[in-house]
Amino acid sequence: MANSPTPNTIQDNAGAPRRGLDADALQRDVVDNLVCLQARFPAIATPHDWYMALAYTVRDRLLARWVDTMQTDRARDARVVCYLSAEFLIGPQLGNNLINLGIEEQARAAMSALGQDLDAVMALEEEPGLGNGGLGRLAACYMDSLATLEKTAIGYGIRYEFGIFRQAIRDGWQVEETDKWLQQGNPWEIVRPDVAFYVHFGGHTESATDAQGQYRVRWIAARQVKGVACDTPVSGYRVHRCNTLRLWKSEAVESFDLADFNVGDYYGAVEQKVVSETLSKVLYPNDEPEIGKRLRLAQQYFFVSCSLQDMLRLLDLKGEPIARFADVFAAQLNDTHPSIAVAELMRLFVDERRLPWDQAWDITCRTLAYTNHTLLPEALETWPLPLFQSLLPRPLEIILEINRRFLETVRQRLPGDESRVARMSLIDESGVRRIRMAHLATVGSHAINGVAALHSTLLRETVLRDFAELWPDRFHNVTNGVTPRRFLTLCNPGLARLLDETVSEGWMTDLTRLRRLEAHADDAAFQERWRQIKRANKEVLAQRIRSATGIVVDPGALFDIQVKRIHEYKRQHLNALYIVALYQRLRRNPQLALAPRCFVFGGKAAPGYAMAKLIIRLINGIAEAIDDDPAVEGRLKVVFFPNFNVTNAHHIYPAADLSEQISTAGKEASGTGNMKFMMNGALTIGTLDGANVEILEEVGADNFFLFGLRAEQVQRVQREGYRPADHVAASDELRDALDLIGSGHFSHGDRDVFRPLVENLMQWDHFLVLADFADYMACQTRVDAAWQEPARWTRMSILNTARSGKFSSDRAIREYGERIWA
Repeated sequence: MANSPTPNTIQDNAGAPRRGLDADALQRDVVDNLVCLQARFPAIATPHDWYMALAYTVRDRLLARWVDTMQTDRARDARVVCYLSAEFLIGPQLGNNLINLGIEEQARAAMSALGQDLDAVMALEEEPGLGNGGLGRLAACYMDSLATLEKTAIGYGIRYEFGIFRQAIRDGWQVEETDKWLQQGNPWEIVRPDVAFYVHFGGHTESATDAQGQYRVRWIAARQVKGVACDTPVSGYRVHRCNTLRLWKSEAVESFDLADFNVGDYYGAVEQKVVSETLSKVLYPNDEPEIGKRLRLAQQYFFVSCSLQDMLRLLDLKGEPIARFADVFAAQLNDTHPSIAVAELMRLFVDERRLPWDQAWDITCRTLAYTNHTLLPEALETWPLPLFQSLLPRPLEIILEINRRFLETVRQRLPGDESRVARMSLIDESGVRRIRMAHLATVGSHAINGVAALHSTLLRETVLRDFAELWPDRFHNVTNGVTPRRFLTLCNPGLARLLDETVSEGWMTDLTRLRRLEAHADDAAFQERWRQIKRANKEVLAQRIRSATGIVVDPGALFDIQVKRIHEYKRQHLNALYIVALYQRLRRNPQLALAPRCFVFGGKAAPGYAMAKLIIRLINGIAEAIDDDPAVEGRLKVVFFPNFNVTNAHHIYPAADLSEQISTAGKEASGTGNMKFMMNGALTIGTLDGANVEILEEVGADNFFLFGLRAEQVQRVQREGYRPADHVAASDELRDALDLIGSGHFSHGDRDVFRPLVENLMQWDHFLVLADFADYMACQTRVDAAWQEPARWTRMSILNTARSGKFSSDRAIREYGERIWA
């Protein structure tokens, strides 16, 4: 292997202390860590003490590999992938590391000998809520694959003290609660106070000519913050490599001012500590108010600056000249949040390392690559110039100079086309001047990629069309992927064992081997085993639903599941409208031949997103009304599963029969939940949006429930003038569903609660919910018919898993390596 241990590295030696992988060695070290690190002994140890002791024991095994990896990488000439992301939704670590090390059964035996149940111990782990959803989870999957494929990589982000909020449901409404994931400690983290950097904010700049006659700028900052590295080892599956996830924690440069304290200013004595630590305090503050916007921009600059300074430190440690920076590092910008890296890397090169502008720009562009994750204009970050000026005066000067030079190039290439110049400018001049961060990332990167074939096409044709015409060779597609280690092996052990028996164990690192399942798709005995595994998973989810919500669901019903961030373009309200229409059908005709169905929703709404919160309230109102109505008892259930996160996803994906991927065509970049459902044998009902297009291509039209307008039809409808009321007039069921919602039936008689939602649909319906309603209803009828043929449904389920190989994150990382990082 490329990173095989050298004679000077630490070996996995069963006889060495804290290295053994057998049950006896694990048992011994768990007790040792319980005493030496937890200061407990078995008779008084709490369940959490046992978790911490086992986690430290597993970490010990990782540390030897981690040190070996660092020693090996220091001596190698391989390019280092630096993945910059504001989010890393890594999920619980213990179970994943046990699988990657290949010691799950040994750990189970060791804990059993100590009187502990491994599953109960693993359930105690706090999940690091370091991401909002798909973006952060994708970053975590890519880190898993980078290690598994033995590629040298560092993940850079923010070590948020409080992660994405914990979601509670009270009276049907979402309530945000603080996520105190660090409250009881984090056994996986190594804090490195010696790896720390200073980050400037505010102040002003001064320019001068140096002794060599070169123009120089000095940034006189109003304040500084120190970023301290907090490292987590990222293990690869059954390989020796262990990469690094480096998250930055903000601290004050001086945390205590004795002079202020001595004169009685007790708050002033610690003020800088309080202000500085705010930067890494919470994931994505509510950026509706101005102070929220300021903090979010500061967070982005903070982690990017620390990361780039760290890369320069590592370059110096390797003894490499600055001219080879782009040969040593490939920096991937995960969406626009880290796009300030373009300006900051230029600042470090020009101001700190004294490189000429042209050389600095060449190295910057060869180093950076940009992944775009959205086509929604409101999600493409822009920052008001006055805010940027007050917080980051020197980076702003660099951005303006980049823009000046770039627009000169545009004018030379396309003389006289000032409208194009205005569209391509890094500065939006309409209204309050704003910096277009997606444009900055595009101009400063040698490669730009979308995350699904359709998304990449639309990116070139719409949002970044002018840039794609200027630099067609810079644009690529790399369809997203997910790690099968976590989202199949860890979360669905019953199915994983069946796959091991059927296609051999190699499928976990070569998911295309699952194609061998196709030979068993019509085998009655195999189908029965497949159904038994699915039924067992549904029983586990049913128990968790009852525990979380008090709602009792039938595992024999069709589990129809939609779990993802709550947003109008993802159209949870289209699903809700269908449920209301179905509810109306059953009330009118109790003898209707419909299969029992359990609808499960999950996902969080952004705290400031009122319409998304109203959709959650509607779903809960529908759930309550249906639960109280004896006319549909045993036929229909609706559940909103609170606090959807990676931990809960482990139980949801394996239990799904039907995966709802119903976003408006052309709005979803890719999606990764659709892939996780597919791997676990769920059938998809969906539009031709994001990666759904490629899922349909892989699985075949006979095994996918397709409905809805295509992306080009959506554009045409919106261009020609969309009239949602026409669709209401054409459908009695749609009108009745909207009327029932508006009547207060799902809000205890209060007609005002859902008025904004109904009026929004009737008057604007920006995401064409009503336009797709009739086709969605018809498609759901096809779902019902297929479900009532168990052999047919099971065959389709098997084929979905069998044909999911393309959607491994291993494939995606290989493509990044070939197309972008080479």
